[in-house]
Amino acid sequence: MSIRIHHFPLSGHSHRVELFANLAGIEHEIRLVDLPNGEHKQAAFLAMNPAGQVPVIEDGDVTVSDSNAILVYLARQYAPDWLPSEAQQEAEVQKFLTLAAGELAYGACAARLNTVFGANFDVEATHALAHRYLERINSHLNGRRYLVGDSPSIADVALYSYTAHAPEGNVSLEAYPEVLRWLANIESLDGFKAMPTTKAGLLA
Repeated sequence: MSIRIHHFPLSGHSHRVELFANLAGIEHEIRLVDLPNGEHKQAAFLAMNPAGQVPVIEDGDVTVSDSNAILVYLARQYAPDWLPSEAQQEAEVQKFLTLAAGELAYGACAARLNTVFGANFDVEATHALAHRYLERINSHLNGRRYLVGDSPSIADVALYSYTAHAPEGNVSLEAYPEVLRWLANIESLDGFKAMPTTKAGLLA
């Protein structure tokens, strides 16, 4: 039985789950959630995720929401090499998952929500936070191929989508060479699948 991923093509949270399933070779199927027409706020979807947000996965009788929680579940269940079992490295992964839900979400992600979805976040504040995040990651990646250890982990997957698409929120990556190198490393992995550009995603 394959994993069912309920997603929306322009959602970076959805993309990180689909990306991980592809990279880890986890059999899955994609089900498009019609966000523009409010499907995520209807009873059937809310029964899976009361927060009314994509992505959600169904794995037999198990339903998991929240993209970072899904990454942990899928790694533990199907791809343990992507979540280190050594205590210090596992803690490092958790720190990056927290970063994904914090500075990345309220910085580059929110800036992109303004331009792609017409949200109303403070532009100056989102850009300042985005660049603080990028400076931090750029420094961390100096001399490293991946965020934690010598191989890719769910930390890399959690940060990839919204970092790569930061320019869609008018956040330039040009000043962050280590970030650009890291993005290229992820994109070179077998099974990599890009998130659609805005125009392509709306037509998907």
